[in-house]
Amino acid sequence: MDRWQAMRVFVKVVETGGFAAAARHLHMSPPAVTRTISSLEDTIGVRLLTRTTRAVKTTEAGDRYLDDCRRILADIAEAEASAAGLHGNPTGTLTVTGPALFGQMHILPILLEYLDQYPLVTLQSVFVDRIVNLVDEGIDVAIRIGNLPDSGLSAIRVGSIRRVVCGAPSYFEKYGVPEVPSDLVNHRIIAPTAAWASFEWQFGQKNRTSVTVRPRLQCNTNDAAIAAAEQGWGITRILSYQIAPALQEGRLQTVLSEYEEHAMPVHVVHAEGRRASAKVRSFVDLAVDRLRSNRVFN
Repeated sequence: MDRWQAMRVFVKVVETGGFAAAARHLHMSPPAVTRTISSLEDTIGVRLLTRTTRAVKTTEAGDRYLDDCRRILADIAEAEASAAGLHGNPTGTLTVTGPALFGQMHILPILLEYLDQYPLVTLQSVFVDRIVNLVDEGIDVAIRIGNLPDSGLSAIRVGSIRRVVCGAPSYFEKYGVPEVPSDLVNHRIIAPTAAWASFEWQFGQKNRTSVTVRPRLQCNTNDAAIAAAEQGWGITRILSYQIAPALQEGRLQTVLSEYEEHAMPVHVVHAEGRRASAKVRSFVDLAVDRLRSNRVFN
């Protein structure tokens, strides 16, 4: 019996939940899958799976063996990839995702630099303001803002950003500067609805407080909200990186800084861990270096 192939079959049966489904994925016949599992159980001397008319489930011994099989198969895949030179010569298509405006401002320049360095790689960008499932949607690398949930993904922190309240100097000259968050109820509010599901704005770190704003202008893009604020119409709340150029050039200024929430981390995330292909490893290395050196995230 080919033990490596038997492990592959066993893992696929568990992942697909049945012998027939595993057979389709492995391009085998269902009887061949059944014989492979039976032979594997006979060789090991324990029952790995329990079969019912509705499902196939692992036994306690099967659970332990499944973890070992996955580790062994992953090590084999890594050894094969290394022997084939995949880790030394990035090739193929690389798909990278991130928030829309963040992607345009800070990921796109890294993508262009990467393409110049690795001419055998083709890049696809997916810049959207939602959390993309890397595995289900075929994404290689994601740059994510905010605290990450527990998962099996590899994540490298590259910096942090803040939520800030801002407006144009001309606005504050005309309408005054809010001194505390509750003052916002008396100001013209511009709300970027793409980023905020609620008009209840949270403030503070240890002593948390909230203010329910009543925006007279709602914008479905962050760009539009920022443009309206730059023109002096009102106050908006946005992520710090989105207005960094406007702050540096004096078109906008922040207020209520002492009431800001905790900064949000920025991570470079990918699913392949230490077995990442050359294209993923090389891009992650470049992105981490460039983002960590960007003062906007420090």
